[in-house]
Amino acid sequence: MFAAGLSSPALMAGRPFGLVSAVAGLLAGTGVQLHQAALWPLAWYGLVAAGAVLVALALRWRVRQGRSPAGMALMVAALAASVGFALAGSRAVAVMAQGLQPALEGRDLRVRGVIASVPQFHDAGARFRFQVEEARADGVAVVVPSQVLLGWWGGVAVDEDGLRLQRQPGPLRAGDRWALTVRLKAPHGHRNPYGFDYEQWLWDQGLRATGTVRAGPSDAAQWLGDSGQYPLQRLRQDVRDAITARLASAPVGMAAQEHGVGPERIAGVVAALVTGDQASIARADWDVFRATGVAHLMSISGLHITLFAWLAALVVGAAWRASARAGWRLCLWFPAPDAARCGGLVCAAAYAVFSGWGVPAQRTTLMLATVVVLRLGGRHWPWPLVWMMVAAVVTLADPWALLAPGFWLSFVAVGLLFATDNRAKNDRFALGIGSFHSKTVLLVREQLILTVALAPLTLLLFGQVSLAGLVANLVAVPWVTLVVTPLALGGLLWGGLWDGAAAALHPLAAMLQVMAQWPLAVLWLPQAPLWAGIGALAGAALLVLPVPWRLRALGLPLVLPVLLWSPPRPAPGSFDLLAADIGQGNAVLVRTAQRSLVYDAGPRYSAESDAGHRVLVPLLRALGERIDRLVLSHGDADHIGGAAPVLAQQNEADLLSSLPADHALNRLRAGQRCVAGQHWEWDGVRFQILHPRDEDYERVRRTNALSCVLRIEAQGRVALLTGDIEAAQEQRLAESAGALRADVLLVPHHGSKTSSTSAFVQAVSPRWALVQAGYRNRFGHPAADVVARYRAVGSTVSLSSECGAAHWSSALPDQLRCHRDQVRRYWHHR
Repeated sequence: MFAAGLSSPALMAGRPFGLVSAVAGLLAGTGVQLHQAALWPLAWYGLVAAGAVLVALALRWRVRQGRSPAGMALMVAALAASVGFALAGSRAVAVMAQGLQPALEGRDLRVRGVIASVPQFHDAGARFRFQVEEARADGVAVVVPSQVLLGWWGGVAVDEDGLRLQRQPGPLRAGDRWALTVRLKAPHGHRNPYGFDYEQWLWDQGLRATGTVRAGPSDAAQWLGDSGQYPLQRLRQDVRDAITARLASAPVGMAAQEHGVGPERIAGVVAALVTGDQASIARADWDVFRATGVAHLMSISGLHITLFAWLAALVVGAAWRASARAGWRLCLWFPAPDAARCGGLVCAAAYAVFSGWGVPAQRTTLMLATVVVLRLGGRHWPWPLVWMMVAAVVTLADPWALLAPGFWLSFVAVGLLFATDNRAKNDRFALGIGSFHSKTVLLVREQLILTVALAPLTLLLFGQVSLAGLVANLVAVPWVTLVVTPLALGGLLWGGLWDGAAAALHPLAAMLQVMAQWPLAVLWLPQAPLWAGIGALAGAALLVLPVPWRLRALGLPLVLPVLLWSPPRPAPGSFDLLAADIGQGNAVLVRTAQRSLVYDAGPRYSAESDAGHRVLVPLLRALGERIDRLVLSHGDADHIGGAAPVLAQQNEADLLSSLPADHALNRLRAGQRCVAGQHWEWDGVRFQILHPRDEDYERVRRTNALSCVLRIEAQGRVALLTGDIEAAQEQRLAESAGALRADVLLVPHHGSKTSSTSAFVQAVSPRWALVQAGYRNRFGHPAADVVARYRAVGSTVSLSSECGAAHWSSALPDQLRCHRDQVRRYWHHR
């Protein structure tokens, strides 16, 4: 139906408006569906598809009647929008139907299945995709999602649900069949403004449940042998392990050693370039790559796939032409240029599949396939039509690609290069090669264009732009694509070439480490609204287009809003707070008209991940916050786990805490002890420490009992942040601290039974009771009787696992905004 509309001679013969309208309509219809908060019944999407049929019939009638091109373009857009909406919605309904039944969530299940991906090993164990063949609950067969994401720890530990995790009895290999006892839960992630959408990522991966492997007397894991399935994943794992074994102990250049780049980190980059295993790259290296703008080079991306296609096309084309000397005369059977294109496409697809068939690889392969098919069909369309056709194919194949930043970055980048380079318009898709000088000039020119033109888009998507990226990419792009990557791939034929790839990476890694430390290597700006970002992108594009400078100058005022954007702040005499969704722990941002404070910094998730690095630092950067004070209530890991990254990013923040003087964080930033009676005022807002007393530090040993309790008041509106105080401290506060009445309360100890006594709840009687606790946490927080006490005094209890980040303002005390409700999409967990 869609293809029929596009192929109509009246629309395509000298009239590009048909394709333009079709692609615009397809993207718009798909985009509207992706913004649905909840899915419709499948029949409703069928009605939309039926409407599309009627539009197609009307379109055919109008073509025969010779109606106006403008009217036909509108009908084509409506047809394409209906098709895009209906197809995306129907596929989403099918995916949603594969979800985990709520009754099975949190139960012990005995499953049999196959490891379906290369296991990702980390400090505590492994994580892998598991293809479920059979599942039973209490001996009864049950239906679970066909593929789930499992975590299997390397040692006996206690997980978030309170059960022991099974020690891995042996190496985990893709394709092995196992019988395991697991506990599954629905896809659930943290939901914060400007934060990573983990639930969307799971949806994109087709994973409708996550879980952990269990241990018990009757639940031992059983290895059932090699299933023979997923041989490609097994091969990828073997190659990754071979690279790691070969390079992990190899010598490293002096420059790389001086900057802390060890052989295991170099091995991880080589493994990622060959197999697409991005988890092989250390977090510290990812930070450097992002700061220098070369992250796109260090994993299997469109650039690598296209480069591989280009090299393969050169080899196939040369071999095809040389066949005449062997007497085969292949060129008479099939032209060499076409053979080169087909060979390049086949090799690129094989590389994409071997590297894990990730979304960027899929997208690039579809792009190349679309171009090759057009060329083989003798269709020499202008570049804008080819560009739009590729966008349409990618969207039809994967509607959720529109949610990926890489989709917009790649298509905008290619479009700008086309629009600014006549040679690119003519032969960029031809997979040809020019002189070294011409390629060098083209590289410099393209990098300048992309740096300027994509800066607004990267600011809109990530809130940052790498100023060092222009220089870094001029070196890294040719070095990685023409030296490192070919050597890394050549190692598949002879392992010695992996040594060459590692040696080539040593000086580059050292250079990037130095550049990442440059002042202003990265420009962080508050993330502007969508309208400002789109305007800035249009302005930047105008600045690089080959038009008169008088017109280019018009782009400057379009760029200014995104550069000068400042998020709104509370008025003087008022404050707001944002209780971040960080799982099991506390982290609250408090803002006045000109000052900011962070109360607690959330938990540490693993040796390489914590709430500071994953949630708070990106949030503070996106909001443009320079905090004045970090208050750490006490020393428990779920309150200070993310403090170090916050202090590292916020150089001017002072530290107020109940931590011992010799604590590592006090050595990182000289801190002051919080003591009852301390108070200060910012912008007409009064802050006061209510607990602990000075003598408590000498006689109290439990860290919970030393929690800094902070009271914030403005114009009669009060917020009370209590850390992990327990019953004894609550009683003393009720007796000695005067009126405890508050509009919003950070519920003590995440709603534990040891806190929130009836007397304390009555004394505070909050309008809003905020509970920051992890989804299905092993402590059972908040306790049901605690929730009941708050509700009995008229409080509304808000759980971070249900609300996401919670935003409250003293200017609007009767409103609590939940981030999950504000940006809800149908793939989000309810």
